[in-house]
Amino acid sequence: PGDRPCPRSLPRSCMKCGQGTAALVIRVGDPFCRDCFREYFVHKFRAMLGKNRVIFPGEKVLLAVSGGPASSAMVRQVQEGLSREAAKRLRFVPGLVYVEEGAVRRQSPEQREQTLAQMETLLQATGFPYYLVHLEEALELPPSILQPGPERSGTSGTSGPSYKEAVDSFIQQQRQDGASGTSLPGHSTQDTPAGPPATPRLPDTAQTQELLRGFEAAGTATAREELLQMLRTHLIVQTARDRGYAKVMMGESLTRVAVKLLTNLSLGRGAFLAVDTGFTDQRHGDVMVVRPMRDYTAKEIGFYNHFFGVPTVIVPPLFTKRREKPSIHQLVERFLLGLQEEFPSTISTVYRTGEKLSPEPAKASSESQRCLLCLCGLDTDGGEW
Repeated sequence: PGDRPCPRSLPRSCMKCGQGTAALVIRVGDPFCRDCFREYFVHKFRAMLGKNRVIFPGEKVLLAVSGGPASSAMVRQVQEGLSREAAKRLRFVPGLVYVEEGAVRRQSPEQREQTLAQMETLLQATGFPYYLVHLEEALELPPSILQPGPERSGTSGTSGPSYKEAVDSFIQQQRQDGASGTSLPGHSTQDTPAGPPATPRLPDTAQTQELLRGFEAAGTATAREELLQMLRTHLIVQTARDRGYAKVMMGESLTRVAVKLLTNLSLGRGAFLAVDTGFTDQRHGDVMVVRPMRDYTAKEIGFYNHFFGVPTVIVPPLFTKRREKPSIHQLVERFLLGLQEEFPSTISTVYRTGEKLSPEPAKASSESQRCLLCLCGLDTDGGEW
């Protein structure tokens, strides 16, 4: 303000290499140069997958892409991990899915077509098979989506023997393919379509109106947020089942997980925090949901995308009436981000607290004790708590 010069901070050295000039400060006292920050970012992603050992070599994994910063950074990590130049290459077979939600976000048909074209360009550039689905298709999902599918043998947990067997089998198959001159598993093109799939046209107006009536029937902004998340999850899981994918990767960041923790507590879903925010989510049985980006803050993801040119597609937020109160999700997010400005450890503290929770209370012993919408165990019996 006034004529006072803008204060400038002195250049700092990278905390890792000690030679390069720091390009960013992740946390207080943690300056990184660009090269070391990239190594740090890549290592964290590989370490998260390697530590949990739930994705087996040669397994088909569906990446849920929204076009936002976190999911786009996740796709870039998978691209680099599958390249032949990677030191520790990833060994699974990826696919991409995008759920178009323009109807409930009150986009015009022209805006929806434009967003679809942008997303198709982004997905096609990855070289992975991709699937574009509309939120209206949730109205035509089969009733089986409300029941957990049969668990796949040998892939339902993180036990050592089953993972070791999968690795040994993959190595043996790799050697046989190398001797015969064929392509390696996990890098074959048999699942890649010969050409880009045709962009699905917008659903009929009747389907869109039926979907909007369902959202208008949800009386509050909080209920609409929950309904949108539920329909989106069901669509992604059903796409994985139809296409033969055993795992689904969600791009939820540490910041998003912390917001969800407090939001679920506010909504009375405290018993299911470990399922809704943990690294693995096995409530669907045959399709496991994993969250490999949950150790990255929104700040780290933003800097990574900016430094290394990761493309994103931003869509408008869920439509709310002008005079309507914001949803609990929005209130919690504003509260946490406001605290984070003054107390930089706020979000990481909330996240680390959630790490100590066990998913055991969320399990159901029978179908009658399972929620019909979220498939978690009902917490109606409080005698044992």
